[in-house]
Amino acid sequence: MTTTFSGFPEELFDFLRDLRGNNNRDWFNANKERYREVVVNPVSDFISAMAPKLEKISKHYIADPRANGGSMFRIYRDTRFAKDKRPYKTNVGCQFRHQAGKDAHAPGFYVHLEPDHIFFGGGVWTPPGPVLSKVREAIVEKPDEWQRIVKNKTFKTRFGELKGDRLKRPPRGFDADHPLLEDLKCKSFIVMQEEFEPLATNKDFTREVERAFKAASPLMAFVTKALELPY
Repeated sequence: MTTTFSGFPEELFDFLRDLRGNNNRDWFNANKERYREVVVNPVSDFISAMAPKLEKISKHYIADPRANGGSMFRIYRDTRFAKDKRPYKTNVGCQFRHQAGKDAHAPGFYVHLEPDHIFFGGGVWTPPGPVLSKVREAIVEKPDEWQRIVKNKTFKTRFGELKGDRLKRPPRGFDADHPLLEDLKCKSFIVMQEEFEPLATNKDFTREVERAFKAASPLMAFVTKALELPY
């Protein structure tokens, strides 16, 4: 069943702005019903609306609208080992990850919403060493295919360069003189389209996200297959 989605309510961003200035449990608990109404429910509707669009790109990537255990990230921060003890995230995120993935480091399409800044795209973000090695090995084994993806004019116009941190030195086990060394240094293989808040409240938001996901699809296919997963 296709869910009609006409854009996120402006109240979602109002809530996140208020949360920035009141990032404590007392305030959040007093506003929990507001959170469900203007954040959780619209995000769930968005995920449902993206499900049929995502299935056309890859049936192996899942759009799960459940508030817990689905594509929506929890708003609660893990503060156990963090210096920053604020209990809540002041952004909203959802990841449409591969059916074989179990966490945020699995390959996936992603949407991020915060006041004045939104972005969406796909890839694999700060994965563990064995995953990074498989992607790097695939780049070495298929350099022409890789360059066709990242140098594609439409791809570069929409996303620019690969996002994320890079190693300062060549990765262990890879040729320091390799012509694609800068790409091999990547700690993540991910691209994002950067936009502003008003787009997310527009009725055409799902269409624009779909376009970005389609543009990211060659990269997603490359990474997915490098991990020996179906795309």
